[in-house]
Amino acid sequence: MPVPLRLELAHNQAMPERNVVDAWAQPVLGRTRTDLPEVVRLLEKSGTAHLLDHKLAPAQLVALMDAAGIQTLMLSAWCRPSRWLITNDEVASHCMEFPDRFAGIAAVDLSNPLAAVRELRRAVRELGFKALRVVPWLWNLPPNDRLYYPLYVECIELNIPFCTQVGHTGPLMPSETGRPVPYLDEVALTFPELRIVGGHIGHPWTEEMIGLAWKHDNVFIDTSAYLPSYYPQSLLQFLKTYGKDKVLFGSNFPQLPLDRCLQQVAALGLPPEVEHKFLSQNARRVFNLATSAAAVT
Repeated sequence: MPVPLRLELAHNQAMPERNVVDAWAQPVLGRTRTDLPEVVRLLEKSGTAHLLDHKLAPAQLVALMDAAGIQTLMLSAWCRPSRWLITNDEVASHCMEFPDRFAGIAAVDLSNPLAAVRELRRAVRELGFKALRVVPWLWNLPPNDRLYYPLYVECIELNIPFCTQVGHTGPLMPSETGRPVPYLDEVALTFPELRIVGGHIGHPWTEEMIGLAWKHDNVFIDTSAYLPSYYPQSLLQFLKTYGKDKVLFGSNFPQLPLDRCLQQVAALGLPPEVEHKFLSQNARRVFNLATSAAAVT
């Protein structure tokens, strides 16, 4: 398949300074339409349906990162009941090819707790992954379900964050599992040492998510799946004031284009200190990312 024009042009554009960590993205393997049909409508509504059947090589993805000004992409594996969608080893192959540009976020088979803990341990200790992510709507199980609990203990022992989705589901699936209160609140109360990152801002329960991030020292929000021009005013106010250490930038690529997200962040007019924390410093702290020579901290 020909390289998309967008990628061809990326090398001819002026390169923005790479200093951004994107907290939520996926490799583009060309299997989305068949493996995860629930998200087809979401990508169609987001204007990125052309990537549903397309595969991007790691170097092509790095070209998009360069054009947008992104230093590090946190790439997620995905597992759903009965099958893997993006394996930990597929993510690891991206990370091995560009170790200074990609960092892995593990997935596990939630239905098999013992195997899940062993796979998480392998992903972190052998593959160098930086976090675990479970998307609750895939399993129709909120994060206070007992199947998650052994994983929370292992995350604490491995000193990695647990990442999840909060808010309604863009795909046509039930949204109840994404409510921050009571589900994620209960997890944070039970495991106060566990770092928790709630992705997708929690809409329409964004204020609940803000409340949890204020209440719990180890709870954070990432902005993936929402273009910055659509961030709720309550989230922007939190980001600019008492939540400046609590919010991480995310795109949910390939749902949202990387360059468009960063252009809209610039248009927000955030104070420099706030923008730096939002785009880089908070994620580096939460995910224990080393500061690279290309990143400004």
